[in-house]
Amino acid sequence: MPAATGTEQKMKYAIIIPDGCADEPQASLDGKTPLEAARLPAMDEIARAGVVGRADNVPESLPPGSDVATLSLLGYDPNRNFTGRAPLEAAAQGITLGPGDWAIRCNLVTIEDQVMRDFTAGHISTAEAASLMASAQTQLGGGPFEFRAGVSYRNLVIYRGPEGSPPFSRDTRTTPPHDLTDRCVADDFPRGPGSDLLNELMNHSEAVFADHPVNRKRAAAGQPLATHFWLWGLGSAPHLPTFAETYGKTGKMITAVDLLRGLAALMGWHCIEVPGATGYLDTDYRAKGRYAVEAIPSTDVICVHIEAPDEASHEGDAAAKIKSLEQIDEWIVRPVLEALKEQGEYRILVSPDHPTPVRTKTHSHGYVPFAVAGSGIPSDAAMTYDEPTAGRSGLVFDEGWKLMRWFLG
Repeated sequence: MPAATGTEQKMKYAIIIPDGCADEPQASLDGKTPLEAARLPAMDEIARAGVVGRADNVPESLPPGSDVATLSLLGYDPNRNFTGRAPLEAAAQGITLGPGDWAIRCNLVTIEDQVMRDFTAGHISTAEAASLMASAQTQLGGGPFEFRAGVSYRNLVIYRGPEGSPPFSRDTRTTPPHDLTDRCVADDFPRGPGSDLLNELMNHSEAVFADHPVNRKRAAAGQPLATHFWLWGLGSAPHLPTFAETYGKTGKMITAVDLLRGLAALMGWHCIEVPGATGYLDTDYRAKGRYAVEAIPSTDVICVHIEAPDEASHEGDAAAKIKSLEQIDEWIVRPVLEALKEQGEYRILVSPDHPTPVRTKTHSHGYVPFAVAGSGIPSDAAMTYDEPTAGRSGLVFDEGWKLMRWFLG
C-alpha cells in the first residue's frame, strides 16, 4: 500500500494562550493597551504573515472565567459542555465524580473587616495550603464533604451525594473571589439551592484557621493570613467528547493551572509538567518554550497556556502585564514559531481566552484578538497583534468555539 500523503498528514499546530491579555487603553500607557505598548516582534510577525481577527469566547449567559473561555477557545460549545469550573480542576487531580457528586472550588483567601484583601492569601505556598486543608478535613470533613489540597490557594471541596438528589443545581450562584478584590463580601456569599451548606462551611473556616500554625508563622513573617476559604465555581461531572473524536487531532498541553490540566485530561490530551512553571509572574517562560518545542514532533497540536498576564491584571499592574507579554513573545512564541517553520507545514494561533482589564482587576465578557499564520493562511493587511487591529478585521467569530475548526482547516 502506498504511503499516505497530503497536507493533513504533515500539518503541525501550535496554540499559545496568554491568559487574560486582552485589555483596554490605559492612560498610563498614553492611551495604548498593554498589547500595543509591549514589544512583541514574534506575535507581530504572525500578524503580518497571516491574519488578525476577534472572537467572543463567553456567552453573555455564562460567567466570564477561564473555565468557560478556554473551553470555548479550544473548540467546545460552552452552552452544551460547561458544567462548572471545579469539575475541570477535579479532573486534573484524577478525582472521579459520580452521578450525585459535585466539585466546588475552594480558595484560601484573606478577608479583613468583611473586605476581600487577597484572593490568594498572599500566594500561599502549596505546602502551607495542604496543611490548612488537612485541618479543614479533620474539623469540617466527613459526611458528604471531602477537602482536597491542590496548588497554592487553589483547592477543592468534593460533595459526595446520592444519585438524583443533589442539594445544588445550575441555579446555585457563587462569586469568584478574584472579582471581589478590595470589596466588601457581605452581599456575595453563595445564593440559591444548597447555598446554606456552602455558607456554613465558609463561616466555620474562620475558626479552623484562626490559630493555625501556618497562620502563626505567616503572621510572624508579616505575610497575609489565610483567614477563610471561599467556595465557588461548583459543578457536576462534565461529559466531553475527546479532541480526537471531535477534530481528529492529538494534542498536548503545557500549563501550571489545574483548570487547564483538567480540561486537557477530559479532552484526551497529555499534560506536560514543566519544572519552574508556577502559574504566576515568576514562571519559567524559557522552560515552557523549550518543552513546547520538544513536544512538536510527537503530537498534532501543542498548546501552551501562560497565566501571568491574567495575574498581572488581577493585581492592577500594567507594567507587569507588559513584561509578561514580552517574556511570552521572546521565550515561547518565537522558539515555537521557528521550530514549526523548520518541521514543514504548520499553523500557529495566538489568543487569550477572555479580557482581563487592569482597571477592573477581573475578567470580563467581550471579544479577544487572535492571530493565525501558517500553511494555507493568506496574509491580510494586519501589521501588529493587538485589540485595535482585531477591531478593524472582518474575520469575526461571534461564537468563539467555532474558531478552532476554522484554525484546523
